[in-house]
Amino acid sequence: MNVFLVFIQDENYYRLLPDGFLGSCSDDGRVKVMGFPPLSIQTLAPVLRRRGHSVRLFDTCHPQMKAAHIAACAAQVKPDAIGLSFLSTTTYPATKEVARQLKAVAPRTPVIVGGPFATFNGRQIMEDCGDIDAVGVGEGEELLADYLDHLSAPSAVAGLIWRDRDRVVTNAPRPLLADLDQYPYPDRTSLPIDYIESLPLDVPAVLSLDKFCTIQTSRGCPYNCVFCDIPSLSDGRWRTRSPEHVLGEMQELNNAGYRSIYLTDDHFLLQRQRIGTICSGIVQRNLRFRWGCEGRVDAAAIDQFPGMARAGCSFLAFGIEAGTQKVLDRLNKKQTLAQVTRAVSEAKRHGIERAHGFFVIGSPEETEADILESFRFAARLELDTFGFNRLCVYRGTPLWEEYIERGVINDARDWHKWFKCSDIDPTVLPSAVLNRLRMKGYALLFARRLLGRPIQTLKLLRSLSRHMKKSDVLRLLTSPFRRRRLTRKPELPAKMTDSGLTEPVRGQALIT
Repeated sequence: MNVFLVFIQDENYYRLLPDGFLGSCSDDGRVKVMGFPPLSIQTLAPVLRRRGHSVRLFDTCHPQMKAAHIAACAAQVKPDAIGLSFLSTTTYPATKEVARQLKAVAPRTPVIVGGPFATFNGRQIMEDCGDIDAVGVGEGEELLADYLDHLSAPSAVAGLIWRDRDRVVTNAPRPLLADLDQYPYPDRTSLPIDYIESLPLDVPAVLSLDKFCTIQTSRGCPYNCVFCDIPSLSDGRWRTRSPEHVLGEMQELNNAGYRSIYLTDDHFLLQRQRIGTICSGIVQRNLRFRWGCEGRVDAAAIDQFPGMARAGCSFLAFGIEAGTQKVLDRLNKKQTLAQVTRAVSEAKRHGIERAHGFFVIGSPEETEADILESFRFAARLELDTFGFNRLCVYRGTPLWEEYIERGVINDARDWHKWFKCSDIDPTVLPSAVLNRLRMKGYALLFARRLLGRPIQTLKLLRSLSRHMKKSDVLRLLTSPFRRRRLTRKPELPAKMTDSGLTEPVRGQALIT
C-alpha cells in the first residue's frame, strides 16, 4: 500500500531559521529548523516498509508541508491510507484542520491518528471529528501495520477505535510491546529538513550547527508525578532496548556524520549496568558525537556520571521542579532537596558541560515565599541553564483527576483543553502574582550567577553567541523580564464559562 505519515508540529516548539541564515533553505528544498525531529513517524516508516508498504513522510514544520500542501499531494498521489501523529491538546485543532483538508480531496482515503493525546481521548476524538476514521491507542509499530492489513475489517485490530457508520467502536486493548529490539532503526533521510540543536525557548538560541538528531533508548517511567501523563501511557512500566541495539543505531548515526544526539527517554538514568554498557561501547567504538539526556535526581545511576562524561555526554537535564520540600511532596516527586543538590554537583564535578534544571511555579498551595525560595535554591545549585514555567494540567495526569474530583474541571466537556493551574485553581497564586514573582526571581538568579560564577556565565554566553546575533542573545537574557500579552484569552473550564466568566479566576492579568 501507499501510505502517508504526517507529523503535526506545535508551532510553539520549533523555529524555522530565516532565509539567508547559514544557508537555511537550499535549492533542493531543504530547510533548517530549530526543534526535535518527528521520531514517531521516523520510527513507523521503516516498520511499514519492512511489511512491503510504500511510505512518504511529512513534517508540518516545513513551509511546503502545511495542510494545503499535503492535501494537494494526496489529491495527486491518492494514498491508500494516511496516518496523522501529534502529541498534545495544543496541536489537536491543527490536526483536525489537516484531516478536514485531506478528506475534502480524498474522501475515501482512511485517516488514522495516533500519539499521546489521541491515546487518552480516542473515543472523544471520534465523536468530535468526522474527518478522522480511526484512532490508534498506544504504540503504533504493530497497530498501524495491523490496521493496514485490515482496512476492510477494522474490528480485528486490537487497540483501535473506529467508526461503524454512526457508531463509535472501541476494540480490545493492545498490550505494550515487549521486545523493542525487533524493529529497524528510524528513517532519518526522507524528510528534506535539517534539525538544528537549540534551546527550547521562544527566541533563536542555536547551540550548534553539528548534524543533530534524537534517539529513544527506553520507554515509560515508573514514577507518578501529579503533572505528568507518561506513567498512564506506559502503565507505569519502564521498558528498554538492549545496549547492543542502541549501540548499533549509534554506530550508524556516527557513520552518517551525526555529531550531536539527544536521548528523548523519559528517564535514561534508571539502570546502572545498562548505562555503563552503553557508555563503554561508545568509547570502545570511538564514536565521535556528543549527547545529552534527561533523568531524575534520585536515580541510582548517579555514580555513572564519570563514564557518561568520558563517553561524550555533554548535557544533563534534571526535573527539579521546586526548591522547597513542601512543594516537591505536593507534586509527588518523591525526591529531596539533598538529592537535587548532590545530582547537580556530581554532574558538574565529573565534567558534564551543561546541567539544566526544569522548574515549575504555580503549584497548588504554593506561597510567594515558596516560589522565591525555589529561585534562591536554583541560584545555589551549579546549574548552567534553567527554566521556570507555570504549572499546567492536561488530561491523563493525576492532577486532572484531582481537579475532576474537586469540581474544577468537567471531564466530559473539558477533555480537549489544557489549563494553566493559576487560571483555574483558587488554591494557586494568580497569574499576575506569579509573573511578578518570576521576574523578581530571575533578577535574583542572574545577579547571583554574574557575581558568584562570572567565568562560568561568560563561557555559557560565549557558547550561545557562536551562532546567534548579539540582539538575539540580548533578547534571550531579557525575555524573562518582558510582559507579553496573549493574542487570545486562555480557555476556561466549562464550569467557569457556564457561570458567565470570561477571565481566569480572580481576574488576573493575561500575561504569559
